[in-house]
Amino acid sequence: MWGPFLAELSAQTGVTFRFRTTIDIPTFEACLASGAFDVAYMNPMHYAIFSSEASYTAIAHQSEKRLKGVLVARADASFEDLESLEGGTVAFPSPGAFGASILNRALLVENGVAFDPAYDKSHDSVYRAVAAGLMVAGGGVTRTFNSADPEIRAQLQIIHETPGYTPHAIAVHGGVEPELRDDIQNALMTIAEVQPTLVKGIGMKGFVTAGDGDWDDVRSLQMSRDDTGISRKGDAVYPSD
Repeated sequence: MWGPFLAELSAQTGVTFRFRTTIDIPTFEACLASGAFDVAYMNPMHYAIFSSEASYTAIAHQSEKRLKGVLVARADASFEDLESLEGGTVAFPSPGAFGASILNRALLVENGVAFDPAYDKSHDSVYRAVAAGLMVAGGGVTRTFNSADPEIRAQLQIIHETPGYTPHAIAVHGGVEPELRDDIQNALMTIAEVQPTLVKGIGMKGFVTAGDGDWDDVRSLQMSRDDTGISRKGDAVYPSD
């Protein structure tokens, strides 16, 4: 998916971009903490943390996009308001999942709802656990809920949706020369305007230029570093070339 897009980004900037991924999210987070990537596509809480801890600077984010979390319960569950979840066990895919976990947990805390979090490793596992009646509710996002197994989805209802937040950041590490950083930003905008099919190929509608302050809405959640569950440098090893 990313190959054609990165080939064009390389052509536009004169610098060769190489795609890198990791075996899991904690390893990706540890790589960000180490500043291992020159350019990275990271979720909003990753950016709020690693912009200060690892000197990443945002240059763009997807256009026409706001990130929201949804809370789901069994379709036959009686639900009046968030307080109905008081004292229950709520499933989330992982502590650091932004929409599904961080936004929903912040919402419950903000509304004074006491709950026990359970982490089930994937959105699908969350939906299945709630459908089976093992959890009073679960956190997800609209996209994964809509793509869930129809048999499972039919047993669920969305009971709450969080406000929308600034989406994932495309950010450049502080070790990259400012001139190249600007070239990358300009190239992103040019590709989105002139070759939109390349942007659609990576699942996005387009780009808008961005600055660090665009993620102040995420910072305003005031979630502690430990509560995010996001890995630190030393928690995992970056797989070198």
